[in-house]
Amino acid sequence: MKNVPQEFGSMVFNDKKMQERLPKTTYKALQKTIRDGEPLDLSVANVVANAMKDWAVEMGCTHYTHWFQPMTGGTAEKHDSFIQPHGDGVIMEFSGKELIKGEPDASSFPSGGIRATFEARGYTTWDPTSPAFIRDTTLYIPTAFCSYTGEVLDKKTPLLRSMEKLSTEAVKLLQLLGKSDVHRVTTTVGPEQEYFLIDKKMYDRRPDLIYTGRTLFGAAAPKGQELADHYFGSIKSRVSEYMKDLDEELWKLGVLAKTKHNEVAPSQHELAPIFSTSNIATDHNELTMEVMKKVAERHGLVCLLHEKPFAGVNGSGKHNNWSISTDTGENLLDPGKHPENNIQFQLFLAAVVKAVDEYQDLLRITVASAGNDHRLGANEAPPAIISMYLGDDLGALVDSIIDGTEYTSRAKARMETGVDVLPDFKKDNSDRNRTSPFAFTGNKFEFRALGSSLNISCPNYMLNTMVAEELSQFYEELKNAPDVEAAAKELVKKVFTEHRRIIFNGDNYAPEWIDEAARRGLCNYKSLPDAMEHYIDKKNIDLFEKNGIVTEPEMRARYEIELEHYSKLLRIEALTMLDMAKKSITPQVISFVNELAETVAVKKSVSASLSVFAEEQLLESLSDKLERFVKKTAELEEAVNNAENLDGDNLAVAKFYRETVFERMAELRELGDAMESETSAEIWPYPSYGEILFGV
Repeated sequence: MKNVPQEFGSMVFNDKKMQERLPKTTYKALQKTIRDGEPLDLSVANVVANAMKDWAVEMGCTHYTHWFQPMTGGTAEKHDSFIQPHGDGVIMEFSGKELIKGEPDASSFPSGGIRATFEARGYTTWDPTSPAFIRDTTLYIPTAFCSYTGEVLDKKTPLLRSMEKLSTEAVKLLQLLGKSDVHRVTTTVGPEQEYFLIDKKMYDRRPDLIYTGRTLFGAAAPKGQELADHYFGSIKSRVSEYMKDLDEELWKLGVLAKTKHNEVAPSQHELAPIFSTSNIATDHNELTMEVMKKVAERHGLVCLLHEKPFAGVNGSGKHNNWSISTDTGENLLDPGKHPENNIQFQLFLAAVVKAVDEYQDLLRITVASAGNDHRLGANEAPPAIISMYLGDDLGALVDSIIDGTEYTSRAKARMETGVDVLPDFKKDNSDRNRTSPFAFTGNKFEFRALGSSLNISCPNYMLNTMVAEELSQFYEELKNAPDVEAAAKELVKKVFTEHRRIIFNGDNYAPEWIDEAARRGLCNYKSLPDAMEHYIDKKNIDLFEKNGIVTEPEMRARYEIELEHYSKLLRIEALTMLDMAKKSITPQVISFVNELAETVAVKKSVSASLSVFAEEQLLESLSDKLERFVKKTAELEEAVNNAENLDGDNLAVAKFYRETVFERMAELRELGDAMESETSAEIWPYPSYGEILFGV
């Protein structure tokens, strides 16, 4: 890519192309919809659709698709061509009706029981705030997805609703504070994406990676991440070429890919974008994950997005950098030079603190997954306990407000390197806390607990909704106050005092924090079943129903979907383990044991004086492990069969998988990995961790 500015967004029907191709009146009407949320007229949609089609056809497209995000956790698309019969031939046409509405079959997508299998009709509807783009000679149109009877069946619609709700409540409060020029508030997100790259030849020989995305067996390599030499290390040529192609593909699609580097674990890397509006950031992150996988194929690599593909080294997360800004360009989470006098900032900070404390269970729930269960609390990711880090400076501000003492800002100190040729510079007021799940980082909050494969719409719509609820309560409390500023100060003090427990600036990995968090009354849900049990608590249902985000039936449907999805994933993992154990590992180890036994017998037959100590020691050790391995295989198989025969609800089934099946899997793996360490590499049926992690 010789000219990045020229190529950036070349595959996107962006603002520049709309200005070039749309009549001024149409362009202005569309911008009112995008910027101000005004309804879109069909006549406008017809003109936009035709311009989109003309551009797409010029770029070589023959088809279009409504691209949406169902409850599967991925994306979905159905392709239709632009052709329409015309005499003896065809013409290329695309109407406003086709742009606005699609009709994918909704019967096979997860619905949590709110749709029967025979009720097939579903609708996709165009999201004009997220621009269309081209991939593989197809025009992709970002859309929302619902059922024939109106139930929300996707992850995007609640996000769009939450953005509107937060904007409404924030604008009301800001105008009460005298900001009459603010008419819209936007949430922005910058998701940092971690991933692994491995050689495809190794991947193709690992059924566990193929079926589940993670290794179910695998002894540790002699070297792991203990030297920290991979982190920010020199990028290998093959990986560098992949990253170069990935950047170029993403830039063409308008994705603001900014930072790339090696991560902590061997073969692990990270890509971080510049922040975007929340729904666009969500679309871009889903697109990024898809493009990562496709570009890897071209380089003979496989991109792994599972949260824990390899045991014993760090897994992959996705840091969600969230902030709030006005249409006048003001960041509402920017403390400014004098935060002690910035009552507007204090109010919005107080709203976030109150939201995180009152709905800490929801934040934990939204990052719960089978993959993320392996990471949270494992000293490689934040713990399952939700808390907030404000840093020394803001922490001191909160303390001064609560205690009524004078606040003294820690002005930015100058970092003196002590080397004449190195320039001195100003350091930040506070350090970063990588152990905190929800950390303030200057003018935004970094929600660090997300798993690498997660669709970011869920944590962001929940975060938007809970903050919107607090802002609404603030407005109601302040709207009739004779002195708004004085009342706001009292409100801020009250909120910080009542919700101080959620603020923790220490080491979240410290064992003492678990006990301290319990004393504070903070939640500690260690797995998805533990967390999901609280998703449909009354206070959570009330939150989403009151703010018009999702209804109680839709929440209960999502509850069922997540639990069922969790159980199915663990079932697939267990069945894959059984397949590997019974068809490959056990027969190969038996073969090796037989070879050892034959060697012992031959040596003894030749001469009684020949030593067989080494062979007998290994033979005894492997025979013992093999016997226990076969027994544990049978126990796992029995547990899976028992799970399938359960008549309980989805929560009971999920808990059984977590507490029984998962434990049997761990026991079987421990024995399998021990046998791998004692079995000849030529005999062992699968590539080792050393070959996989250090083979790129």
